[in-house]
Amino acid sequence: MSQAPSAVAGLEHEPPRDPKHDSGREPASPFELPAFRRYWFARVISMGANQIQVVAIGWQLYELTNRVLDLGLIGLAQFLPAMLLAIPAGYVVDRFSRQRVLTIALGCKALWMALLALGSWQGWLTAPALFLFAVLIGLGRAFEMPAHSALLSRIVPPALLPSAVAWSSSATQGAVIIGPAVGGFIYAAGAHAAYATSAVLGLAATVAIGLIRGIRFELSRDPPSLEFLLGGLHFIRGRPVVLGAISLDMVAVLLGGASAMLPVYARDILHTGAWGVGLLRSAEGIGALLVAVALARFPLERQVGRLMFLAVAVFGVATVVFALSSSFVLSFIALLVLGGADMVSVVIRQSLIQLETPDSMRGRVGAVNSLFIGASNQLGEFRAGAMAAMIGVVPAVALGGVGTLLVVALWRRLFPDLHARDALQPATPVDDDGPEPGWGPPGRTPR
Repeated sequence: MSQAPSAVAGLEHEPPRDPKHDSGREPASPFELPAFRRYWFARVISMGANQIQVVAIGWQLYELTNRVLDLGLIGLAQFLPAMLLAIPAGYVVDRFSRQRVLTIALGCKALWMALLALGSWQGWLTAPALFLFAVLIGLGRAFEMPAHSALLSRIVPPALLPSAVAWSSSATQGAVIIGPAVGGFIYAAGAHAAYATSAVLGLAATVAIGLIRGIRFELSRDPPSLEFLLGGLHFIRGRPVVLGAISLDMVAVLLGGASAMLPVYARDILHTGAWGVGLLRSAEGIGALLVAVALARFPLERQVGRLMFLAVAVFGVATVVFALSSSFVLSFIALLVLGGADMVSVVIRQSLIQLETPDSMRGRVGAVNSLFIGASNQLGEFRAGAMAAMIGVVPAVALGGVGTLLVVALWRRLFPDLHARDALQPATPVDDDGPEPGWGPPGRTPR
C-alpha cells in the first residue's frame, strides 16, 4: 500500500486583520468574509459571461452554416477538452496556487471573448474559427471548474461551507436563468457586442479573484508520478460516502434529464410556441435558485444522507409527472420541483466532497467530480434523444424517471454509509498532514 504524497503548507498572502472579527467571534454568514464576497461576485459574473457566450456562439454559428447538427457539435467541442484534461487539470490545481490557476483560466477565457468580438466586428470570423475558439474555451473550463471548487473551501471555515456552496449554486442558477435572455438581447446589437460584454464580465471576474487575500492552502511538493496524478480517482474509490454521492447524482441526471426534449414537448404535446420553450427551460432553474437561496439561509444540519436520497427520488417522480403531463401549468410545476430537488442533491454532494477531502487533494477530486457531472449532462441528453427516436418521447422521458427511482433503491443498498450519514461534517476531522485517505482499500466512513 503506497503512502500519499506529503503536503507542505504555504501562505499565499498574510491574512489581513478584520476588526469586525478581532473578538474571535465566528462569522455567522460567508458574506461577512471579504474573500467570499469577491469570490461570489466573480462566480456570478463569470457564469453570466459563460451564458452570454453560449447564446452568441450558437446563434452566430447557425447563421453561418444553417446546420442544426453544428449546434450539437459546438457543445461537444467545448466539452471534449474539459473531459480529456480533467485529470491533468486536477493535478495542476493541487500542485500550484488555486487562486493563480483560476485567475489564469478566467483571464484566458476573457481574452478569447475579446478576440471573438474583434473577429465578429471585422468580419473575419468563420465557422471553423468558432469551433477553434470553442475548443479553447473548453480548455479554460477544464481548469476553471476544479480550481473554483478547491478555492471555496479555503475561503470559508468548514461550518459555513454548506451555506457557501448553496450561495455559490444560487449564483450559478441565477446566471443560467438570466444570462441567456441578456445574451439574446445584447446579440440584437451584433455578435461582437455579446462577445465584448462577455469579455468585460470575464475580465472583472479575473480581477475579483486576483484581489482575494488571506488564503492558506496545502500544496504537494512531491515529484510528479502517475499515482499522484490519479490520486483523485483513488480517493473517491476509497470513500463510500463520496463515491455514493457523486455516482447517485450522476446516474440520476443521466437517466432523468428531460431538458433535451423540451422543444418537442412545447410544440407537439403542450401545443405552445417558442415562448413555451423559454418558460419551461427557466422553470428548472427557478426551482433550483429558490431552493439554493433557502439552503443558504437555513443550511442542512441533520439526516443529510436520507435527504439526498429523498431529493433524488423526488427528482425521479417529478420527471415522470412531467413526462405524462399534457397541461402546461402541471409541466411547469413539475420542472420547478425537479430543479429544486436537484439543487438539494447538488448542495449535499458538493458539501460532502469538500468536507471529506484533504486540502492537498481537492483539485484532483474536484476535477473527477466535474468530469462525472459534465459527462452525465452530455450523455443524458444523448440518452433521451436516442430513446425518444426508438420508443417515442413520452415513454423515453417517463422510463428515465422510473430508472432514477430504481437507482435510488439500488444505491440505498450499495451505499448504506451515505444513506445513514447524519451531519455534513465528518465525525473525524480530515487530516492534511498524514497519508491521504482513500489510497488504501475501501473502508467505512465515520458517520
